Amino acid sequence: MSTNLLTTPATAGFGGTIQEYLWTWENQQLRVVYETLSEGVPLLLLPAFSTVSTRLEMGELAKLLAPHFQVVAVDGPGFGESDRPSLDYRPALYHQFLADFVKSVFKSSITVVAAGHAAGYVLQLALRQPNAFSRIVLVAPTWRGPLPTMGANQVVAGMVRELVRSPILGEAIYQLNTSPSFLSFMYGRHVFTDAAKLTPSFIEQKWQTTQKPGARFGSAAFVTGNIDTIRNQSDFLEFGKSLSVPLMVIIGESSPPKSRLEMDALAALPGVVSAVVPGSLGLHEEYPDVLAEAILPFLKGLS
Repeated sequence: MSTNLLTTPATAGFGGTIQEYLWTWENQQLRVVYETLSEGVPLLLLPAFSTVSTRLEMGELAKLLAPHFQVVAVDGPGFGESDRPSLDYRPALYHQFLADFVKSVFKSSITVVAAGHAAGYVLQLALRQPNAFSRIVLVAPTWRGPLPTMGANQVVAGMVRELVRSPILGEAIYQLNTSPSFLSFMYGRHVFTDAAKLTPSFIEQKWQTTQKPGARFGSAAFVTGNIDTIRNQSDFLEFGKSLSVPLMVIIGESSPPKSRLEMDALAALPGVVSAVVPGSLGLHEEYPDVLAEAILPFLKGLS
C-alpha cells in the first residue's frame, strides 16, 4: 500500500489549508481530501458516517478548537470531497484507511474527536495501536447502521445495498431518498433538534453533497450496515473497557431512545468521562459552541 501527500489550492472549506492524501486500496488509488486549520498540538476531527457525511459538518467546531490545537478534518473514502468509486465499502477498508492516514499525516500521538460511526474505528485502532491517540472524545457514538437499527437482518440489508448499487434502478432509488424534502425530514427526525436551523440553504448544501459522482455507493454501505465495524453492544462496551487511553463520551440529550441507552452504557464504564449536552445525533454540527466548551478541559488534560 503506497501513500503520498499533495498540497492543492484552497477550495470550499472552513478556512483551513485543503490537501489531498493519495491512498491505495486493493490496487486502486483514491484521492482523499482533508483540511488543516491553525498550528500547535494536532487534533483530528472525524465526521459521522451518513448519506451527507462531510468534513464541513465539523467546520464550526474546528474554528472553535483552532486557538488551542492544529485541527485536521478529513473526508473518508466514499464521502465528502474524497473519491467515491464503486468499491465494496466495508470495515476492512476504513480500518486500514484510518491507520494509514494517522501514520502518514501525524508524527506523534494525537487527540481525536470522532462522531457517530467513527467511534468504533477509533476505539479499535486505539486498542491495536495504543500510541496512536493520546485522548479520545466520542460524540454521539453509534455502531449500527439505520437499516439494522430498524430491525433488518443482514440478508435484507444486503439485498437493499445491491439494489442501490445497481446502475439504473439504484440511482433512481438513491435520488428519491436524497431529495431535499426527504433530507429535511430525516434531519428533523433524529439529527437536529431545532427545526429553525433546517433552512432551505442548509438543506440545499446537504443535497449538493449527495449529488457527487458515485455518492450512492458509500451511502448504501452505511445505511445497510455494511460498514458497521461493531456487531453487538457487548463488543462496543468491551472495547471501551479495554481502552488504555483517556476517553470522553458526549451524549445528546435528545438522542433516539435506543441509541441513547447504548451511549449511556458506554459513558457509565469505569474511568470514562462523560457529559450530556443539547442535541441529538448531529450535535457536533448543531451545537458546536456547547460541544467545544464541554470537551476543551478534557482535551487539555484538565479533567
